[in-house]
Amino acid sequence: MADRLFASLERYRGDRPWGTVLDAGTGEHSLRWLSTLGPESVTALTGSAARQRKLETQVRPVDEVVLGNWSDPALFHGRSWDVVLCDYLLGALDGFAPYFQDRLFQRLRPHVSGELMIVGMEPLPDQADTEAGRTALEIDRLRDACIKLAGHRCYREFPREWVLRHLDGFDVVESWSMPIIYRERWVNGQLDVCVRKLAYLRDEELRGTLAAHIEALRERALPMAKQGIEVGEDYVVIARPA
Repeated sequence: MADRLFASLERYRGDRPWGTVLDAGTGEHSLRWLSTLGPESVTALTGSAARQRKLETQVRPVDEVVLGNWSDPALFHGRSWDVVLCDYLLGALDGFAPYFQDRLFQRLRPHVSGELMIVGMEPLPDQADTEAGRTALEIDRLRDACIKLAGHRCYREFPREWVLRHLDGFDVVESWSMPIIYRERWVNGQLDVCVRKLAYLRDEELRGTLAAHIEALRERALPMAKQGIEVGEDYVVIARPA
């Protein structure tokens, strides 16, 4: 999914140089992609100390991986970048700075000297028209249930219309969406999250029941994922400081 979105960003950017880039909520996938574009420099921000250590050792070249949180008003004071990438940052923010989403873009505004690139995901629908779609929704709900049972925070996606309403101080120059097609990697990734969260549950019987349900759902979903499960949409919004 992300590869298709990254490819669409490359097509949009065309032959223009990327200059200096800030990956405003980094992950291994986005950081490896940025390193292939020939930017002048790449700065990456993460709210996880473990992720910071991993990225510093495993992703090269990258100029700096910073541990921080956008709720900190002193973070990156006086610094700006030609391109600021928010790759699924809005949805992930609930795990690091809950209830800060409505302030995120204004917080980023002083650090954008060129373009703000927002990659997001429409909240998944409550219902789907196909059995494969309903199975994907079941996986999504089970993942969130396991996260909450473990006492942790779920990600929270926001629709594109919400993003457009909160871009005060920016001019939106481009926006597009793409259907999501889930494959085996997504199925295994989401259900593996469920498995990891079981270690935090005190009720041994509940752990066993959930473990069996997770694997039964995996067995049911993987054949569907080989064909591709289409449900939901990703979107991109490109904005420049007004």
